[in-house]
Order: sequence, then structure tokens, then C-alpha cells
Amino acid sequence: MKFKRITAGLLAALLVGLTVPTRTAAALSEEEVKAPAAILMEAQTGKVLYEKNSHEKRPCASITKVMTLLLVMEALDSGKISLTDTVSASAHASSMGGSDIWLKEGETMTVDDMLKATVVASANDAAVALAEFVAGSEDEFLRQMNEKAQQLGMADTTFLNCNGLDEDGHLTSANDVAIMSRELMKHKKIFDYTMIWIDYVRGGQTQLVNTNKLIKTYKGITGLKTGTTGKAGSCISATAERDGVQLIAVVLGAANTKDRFASAATLLDYGFANWAVAAPEVPQDALAPVPVLNGMVDEVEATVTADGVLLVPKGREKEIQYQVSMGENLTAPVEEGQVLGKITCTLGDETLKEYNILAKTSVPEITFSAVFQLLFRNFVSM
Repeated sequence: MKFKRITAGLLAALLVGLTVPTRTAAALSEEEVKAPAAILMEAQTGKVLYEKNSHEKRPCASITKVMTLLLVMEALDSGKISLTDTVSASAHASSMGGSDIWLKEGETMTVDDMLKATVVASANDAAVALAEFVAGSEDEFLRQMNEKAQQLGMADTTFLNCNGLDEDGHLTSANDVAIMSRELMKHKKIFDYTMIWIDYVRGGQTQLVNTNKLIKTYKGITGLKTGTTGKAGSCISATAERDGVQLIAVVLGAANTKDRFASAATLLDYGFANWAVAAPEVPQDALAPVPVLNGMVDEVEATVTADGVLLVPKGREKEIQYQVSMGENLTAPVEEGQVLGKITCTLGDETLKEYNILAKTSVPEITFSAVFQLLFRNFVSM
């Protein structure tokens, strides 16, 4: 049985021409990531766990489509478009080269099938067709792409097309790719496409095979996008989740697909070996009623929304400390949702996160008319 397990593992690795060893908790050297630029980010917290020339401006090939897909998913979520809408390929869309599904001018497909083609097969023509459908033209879609990049703080990025074909000045960075990948991951529907291994369009006539071979070989992989051109080299934004930790490994400019997938797997292994997440706790004293001066009542109830996760080195989850600090002399009027204090979550000298303690209800200021109305209501009810 042992021999069979080893053989199965080797065969899986050979699918992408590499083995995927499990890393132990140790520092990761630059030499182990065989690419000129890379980054590892935890998606829920945005914390950068490793970086190598992460702000170096570089072409990124079809990783560009992460932003294209983000805008399409936003259009879907807003109701502007639907998966069943029909998209007609323009002459411009059908003229794209590189990876495509050979759209002919006037050919129609649903948004759903165009998304499959864009995500799974990295089809440049389908990406342009979707862009034109969402924004009316690729130029307008490009304006929206660059506007979104600015909103997300992607300072290293300039988009000149929506599919990633080589074009002078079309640049981004590993850091910016991680930022837009993190934003795309918030749209859970995208994983219905990124996890497809094989699918079909045109009623089964055209087969789509996922360009991300880690789908078949890496435990916990969830996506996200590959890309290769002459100028960009071999690139990937690989996303994976284990035990609640959600990682984004970006590799730009690798010499070949073997190095691309091996480097992404190395980064992910490093992250999973070294980091864990914990659900934040709410100390009981943070929920104690808070005295109110000059209010119609003497105190107000407190509430805390402790959402998200805390990212800590693996094995140190129980060392998290919680400190409650409250404001002094709370005076009416108090508004519902007003900040009363905060909870600070720390690990050693590092602040992991802060949560506000809020007023659960409003407390009016005590006035003669308010007291009179209260006394009158009490008298009537006797």
C-alpha cells in the first residue's frame, strides 16, 4: 500500500512536471522562489507573509483578466447583467490572438459560457466580448479597470487592454495582482469557474481545459488565474485554503510553467506551514452596561461585532491577549451605534486587530419636558 501511495503522488506531480513537497515551518529564501517577482498574502487579513520585488512593474499576461473578471462579477452582483444574458462577439473581440475560443463576428454565447471560456481557457476573445457587453466598449471598460485599480490602491498598475496581450506600458506588480485577486475572491461565485477542470461550450463542441494545473495537484487550491506571454513570462495568481487560512501566491515572470507552478506551491506550502487563523473573542467585561450621565436611564447596554479572523504564527493561537478600554464620563444623549470603547487584540508587542464597543440603544438627555412626559405616562397607566 505504501508503494501505491508514493506512485500516485508522483503521477499527480508529473501532470505539471513537478513535485509538490510539504514545507516545514522555516524561513523562505529568495532562491526557493524561481521567479523575479512574487508575493504571498493572507486574503482575509491582507497581511503580506513573503515578498520578492513585489512592487517591481512588470507585464502580467492573462493575470490581467483578474481585474476583468472582478468588474464582470460586480456587474453580475449589482444586477446590471445576468448569467443567462446573451453576448454577441464583435469584430474587435473576434480579432484577438493568443489563447482564444475562435469567436466569429456575430457569434453569441451566454455570459455564463463566456465566463467559463475566460476563466478556464483564458480566452482573450471571450474576455473582450464580456468587457464590451458590460461597458459598451473595451475603451470604456479599460477606463473602469484603471479607475478600480486606483480605488484599490494599485499604484503600480496601468491597464491598456482587458486580456493581457503584450502591449508597451501595460504593467502591474506582484503586490497589485495580490490586491485585485483578494478583491475578486470576495465574489464567491468566481470559484464555480476557477475550480472547473474540464468543461464545454457550443453545446459540447468546444472543450475547455483549465490552464491552472495546480487544480489537479495541490491540496486546497481554489484558483485563480494563469498567464503566459513572451514579455511577461510565465505567471500565476494561485489561491488556496486550508483550516480557515486563505492564501494568495503571485508569481510573475517565471522562466517556464514548471517554475511557475513549483514557485506558487512553495509559497503556499510556506504559508500553510507557518500561519494559522483564530476567531476573535469578546471579553465579558466589554459587554457590561456602561453608566450614562444626565440620561433618561442610568446606563446603556453594549454590543460588539467581532468579525473577521486573527492571523498568527501557527501554534500561538492561545497566546492572543484582549484588552478592553472604555471612554470616560459617557454623557447623554447617546446614539445607537455610538462608539463607547474598543477591544485591542495583541500577540506580544503586535496589535492584530481592534474592535469597537458600541451602544446597543439610544439614551436621550434628561430634560424637564422629557421627565414631565415620563411622569405623565406613568400617571396615566396607574
